[in-house]
Amino acid sequence: MLSVLLIGVSLSMDAFAVSVTNGLTLRPFRKSYALWMGLYFGVFQCLMPLAGNMLGSTVSGRVTALEALSPDEEQGMTRLSHRKLLAMAVATSIDALAVGVSFAFSPPAMGVAAGCVLIGCTTFVISAAGALLAGKIPGLHPRRAGIIGGAVLVLIGVKLLLEGILS
Repeated sequence: MLSVLLIGVSLSMDAFAVSVTNGLTLRPFRKSYALWMGLYFGVFQCLMPLAGNMLGSTVSGRVTALEALSPDEEQGMTRLSHRKLLAMAVATSIDALAVGVSFAFSPPAMGVAAGCVLIGCTTFVISAAGALLAGKIPGLHPRRAGIIGGAVLVLIGVKLLLEGILS
């Protein structure tokens, strides 16, 4: 269970970065935005490993990891739409698809479905908390918030690259 929880925390970091950026740029910020972000990101982080598990169970051969770019919001947002949330949720959950494929080869002790629900709930909490906290920070220009969010994602990528090279 601990390993699945840690997977959930690591998978939710990109959703957290996007939630924080959204929380900084959406003005006026509403608490319901945080709940919607947590719900979208959590549901997709739950469903993608299930889809990956089904894919890994039915397809043999090589499986390559997929990456996605976070949405670019140069001017910031004044409104949060379900369409934008859907795009962001898909973009931040692609890596969870690869985790689901790994579940097909080595399922977690708690079961695939329970593991996916735990990952989704973890992402919900972390994303909603990030958006709520960021929504309380006043006076940050949307463009600057977007740059900060992008820098966080780049730093996460550099960290993963260095870990891969050095290990």
